[in-house]
Amino acid sequence: MKTLIATLLATAAGASFAAAPTAALNHDPATYRNVTQKALTEYRAAAAKCESMNGNDKEVCMAEAKLARTRTEYEALSQYNNTATGRANARTNVANAEFTLAKAKCDAKSGADKDSCMSNAKSVHTAALADAKAGHADSATSSGGSGSSGSTGSSAAGAQAVADKCAQAGGDAKTGCLVETKPSPVRENAAEVASRTGNAADNAASKTRDAAATAAEKTKAVAATAAEKTREVAHTAVEKTKQAASTVAQKTETAVDRAGDNTRQAASSAGDNTREAAATTADKTSDATAKTRVAATDTAITTKVKAGLVKAPNLDSLGIHVETEKGVVMLSGFVDSKAQADQAVQVAKGVDGVTSVKSAIKVK
Repeated sequence: MKTLIATLLATAAGASFAAAPTAALNHDPATYRNVTQKALTEYRAAAAKCESMNGNDKEVCMAEAKLARTRTEYEALSQYNNTATGRANARTNVANAEFTLAKAKCDAKSGADKDSCMSNAKSVHTAALADAKAGHADSATSSGGSGSSGSTGSSAAGAQAVADKCAQAGGDAKTGCLVETKPSPVRENAAEVASRTGNAADNAASKTRDAAATAAEKTKAVAATAAEKTREVAHTAVEKTKQAASTVAQKTETAVDRAGDNTRQAASSAGDNTREAAATTADKTSDATAKTRVAATDTAITTKVKAGLVKAPNLDSLGIHVETEKGVVMLSGFVDSKAQADQAVQVAKGVDGVTSVKSAIKVK
């Protein structure tokens, strides 16, 4: 991590003094094309070697190949095809390539180390882009005159030496030390920007954790309330079913007794008619009792299915309607996804007494 940041900032610092004043006067498009073509060829060869790698190693390899090509193109432009706009664009490309490589190396880390790595890489990238846009290399070249070529090498060497020294530091102190090595108004504020960025990230993370905890508590409370209401509804339905079944049974017994009395009274005058009437009454009573039991069973199944849907995780049961007829459960309504519709069917099939499930649920 220390070596990565030191290298990036040392490269950005040295780039400000890379263009010699004589290079600004040298316009050689042919040589420039040859150099860039060679850079492209070398890049393709390096990228081909990267193809044999996997995962993060491949990403880092490709990023390094891209950075090498971008730096070569920038140097070629500075020496053989130097314009203010082209130079600014080339420096921007170098900054972006360095940032891509830094991110790839940060991806190999985890936790706080990865967060710190990405924060530092973004700070360096922001400062490098600002330098490219401001054109600090141009001012350094124009002010140096014919003797600035020698100062260019010494300044770059000094920047590298300071960057190496700063690499021994850690955390925000290292970042602040490195950004001060670049003589730019933008880089003078880079440490403050990095600090603010870190504070903002910490605050955002804290707020996110608080919001997640609050949401989790509310979800638990809603789930508990819904489960309690479901239990109450189920209990009420069962009690009503028992009461209805008891009433029907009492009425049936009374009807049987009355039918028996009528049968006995009529037996003296018409034995055959009495037997037929008794048989008819018994059949009707049996059918009524069977229907009552089926209705009670269907109601209980419906209640159990609804309760199961409420308890099912990640399932919005409020939009699902449940009906039961002779053990066959019929589902209808609307859900957010096919997965939820399939989940509702599985819940219904798992209820005791269910013979089959028919689903007419539609996805919104």
